[in-house]
Amino acid sequence: MEPIRTERLILRNFRPEDAPDLLAYLREPGASCYLSLRLDDLAAAEAEATTRATSDEYIAVCLAATGRVIGDVFAMPEPPDTYSVGWNFNGDFGGAGYATEAARALFDHLFTVKQARRLFAYVEEDNAASRRLCERLGMRQEGLFKEFISFRQDDKGAPVFENTMQYAILRKEWEALMPRRSEVGGET
Repeated sequence: MEPIRTERLILRNFRPEDAPDLLAYLREPGASCYLSLRLDDLAAAEAEATTRATSDEYIAVCLAATGRVIGDVFAMPEPPDTYSVGWNFNGDFGGAGYATEAARALFDHLFTVKQARRLFAYVEEDNAASRRLCERLGMRQEGLFKEFISFRQDDKGAPVFENTMQYAILRKEWEALMPRRSEVGGET
């Protein structure tokens, strides 16, 4: 994909040399849904960065000033015109609005360039930061799946099932938000 520039960020395809930055946030994933992506060492991060470099599904989010990868956004197509979206960021960069800025740029790209009709995200019920991000993006909660999925096991080896929320937004809903977003200063 062509890189996407925002005020403070560049969204681009991963490169093999992004491995150290990828390892920084996937060594200990903050959200349980990313536990399966956990990386143990630099060699594993190099392999993952190389794999991601061959696809447009995982998009590196870089600081424009330094080029450092601080996280990623993803968009998995579900033909003909729907995408499953999400994000994963290095916690050291939390609270600065980078996730909101990156996700808005991704949504704009998917709705305008890819002509998506609908975007949706699954968020575990206890992931308050991602739930707030979905709401800031104008997504609506469509459902709550009780004991939907397990990413880990308890001390006895039994799966721990998590409640998962589904959020979504349609292109027409996103477009209706555009004037309001620019009235309040755009990137918040």
